[in-house]
Amino acid sequence: MDYKTSGVDIHAGYRSVELIKECVSATNRPEVIGGLGGFAGAFSIAAAKNMKDPVMVSGTDGVGTKVKLAFIMDKHDTIGIDCVAMCVNDIICGGGEPLFFLDYIACGKNYPEKIAAIVSGVAEGCRQAGASLIGGETAEHPGLMPEDEYDLAGFAVGIVDRDEIITGEEIAPGDVLIGLASSGVHSNGFSLVRKVFEMTPESLNRQYPRLGTTLGEALLAPTKIYVKALSAIGNAGVKIRGCSHITGGGFYENVPRMLHDGVCAVIEKNSYEMPELFTLIADTGKIEWEEMYNTFNCGIGMVLCVKAEDADKAAAAAKEAGEEAFVIGRIEAGDKGVKLC
Repeated sequence: MDYKTSGVDIHAGYRSVELIKECVSATNRPEVIGGLGGFAGAFSIAAAKNMKDPVMVSGTDGVGTKVKLAFIMDKHDTIGIDCVAMCVNDIICGGGEPLFFLDYIACGKNYPEKIAAIVSGVAEGCRQAGASLIGGETAEHPGLMPEDEYDLAGFAVGIVDRDEIITGEEIAPGDVLIGLASSGVHSNGFSLVRKVFEMTPESLNRQYPRLGTTLGEALLAPTKIYVKALSAIGNAGVKIRGCSHITGGGFYENVPRMLHDGVCAVIEKNSYEMPELFTLIADTGKIEWEEMYNTFNCGIGMVLCVKAEDADKAAAAAKEAGEEAFVIGRIEAGDKGVKLC
């Protein structure tokens, strides 16, 4: 009897590490100390000396049941982007700059090539976010998880000067809301999606002319990472007064999180074109639109609040950074919350 016969292959773990070394090292910022394989990742924060009052910000998340689609489609090289996005997009809502990221993969059996594909996506997400992948863990759970399945989660740390933290305290009636386009469903609402559509290779590989791609490709599209867009807006001289990452709970739960008492966000539904994917989900599942806006991002992955006079400049800066941006609403006096009209 040995560890391998009990279900854990140590040598497969070694092989996984060898396969991911190159893509992980490609994410290294100058602050990274040491290499892959140590017990802890080390990252210098010497640059914080240039800040008046540096504050560390952090975020942790996973990708939920979206991994089910990756299993069915046997496509594992983008799910890591989702994991990074879910963490770093939360960090930038507070004004932080993502510095480094760590991942955690739990699997029924370690297939080195599959693990390497997952981590390649994590590394790509880190590259898009300008963060370093400084460590992680792959854990085999024989008997607890099916051999061909895994779960993925991550943890990101960033930094911001205290007087640049986005708190929402300055939001005032008359401010304008800017919406940054999503790439699709992102990483929330898949428990409902999996009830709407049959989760089989045949269903997911079906071509939909209205989507211009297969259903599976549209659903598995990786979550947008908005780090560069928010940085560009800030570099354009625009003060972001509030920021909401539209994740689980859609507009109704997430937009109020950036507001203070006494102000209400008003979002105009016709201010941007609803992506066909969400119309297809609503039509196929016979889902009311109020429920859609309460579950999905419905085409808007991030909502920013800026002064009215900065709206055009903010939208232009986001577009220059490669993101579609729309003026989608405004701030009014009223009970804290969001109204969709």
